Amino acid sequence: MRAIRTRVAEAAAAGTGVKRFVLEDPDGWELPPFRPGGHVDLHLPDGSLRTYSLCNDPAEQTRYVVAVKREADGRGGSILLHDTVTAGMEIGVSLPRGGVPLAAGRHVFVAGGIGVTPFLSAAASLQREGRGDFELHVISRGPPPLAAELEPFLRSGHARLYDTTTARRPDLSALLGAATTGTALSCCGPLALTEAFEQATRDWAPEAVHVERFVAPELPPDPDARPYRLVLARSGREMDVGPAVSVLDALLHAGIEIPHSCCGGICGACRVDWLEGRPVHRDRVLSPAERQHALMACVAFSAEDRLVLDL
Repeated sequence: MRAIRTRVAEAAAAGTGVKRFVLEDPDGWELPPFRPGGHVDLHLPDGSLRTYSLCNDPAEQTRYVVAVKREADGRGGSILLHDTVTAGMEIGVSLPRGGVPLAAGRHVFVAGGIGVTPFLSAAASLQREGRGDFELHVISRGPPPLAAELEPFLRSGHARLYDTTTARRPDLSALLGAATTGTALSCCGPLALTEAFEQATRDWAPEAVHVERFVAPELPPDPDARPYRLVLARSGREMDVGPAVSVLDALLHAGIEIPHSCCGGICGACRVDWLEGRPVHRDRVLSPAERQHALMACVAFSAEDRLVLDL
């Protein structure tokens, strides 16, 4: 499991219940490049992985910046980061992956609270490139997180804040308007917001709409699930897998460790290439083109008796 060694250069409050972490190479070297709003997995002190969006400009090649909201009812990763990770400590980071798609034309970003993180990176990239046709709408209860990072976009008129303690959440259908060619829409935030966003964009072309989620949606049992044989092409190992067992669970049960974080098909950590067979894809990450050669192991099954992985 490849990880980049980084040192925590800064760990400071960045809003109510939010901490901002700046990660740098311990020897001052440049870090691997990332796309706007790219994701990284942090290797936490207890051995777990947690996925976060980078919120700084990709042109900043010597640091990664993530912001983490302390979730008292979460899985413990945010609490560990808030309470134990301090400036000067070293932490492993995965190679960046994914990000916010920035096509030509106009962009509209809708963020719920800490969901602003990937769009700060995207907005910084657009502004640096002189592409000013974008809007950043930030919906939060009370003051938004990362106010200092938001300030330049507020001054330039590109960002707008909505405080739901003083007014209702804006009508997303009215905010986004009718489907328009040449406009790309993106949303990141809690479930209620992403569901409302998906409803408001149901008439838009699928390729124009991008959604990132905090929590993986609950997946109902697949009535067509079947047992299958999982084959690892490089090692030559084979294993029989039950109908309700995902590719990830089968690999972990066999003692084969691969990166994984959300276990719900939304973070992209457990991406694996497949070579033969026909996977059942239940993730919210891969594009149709990517599914032709890759799967998300945590929510992938097999539609045929045999599935061959590039492992």
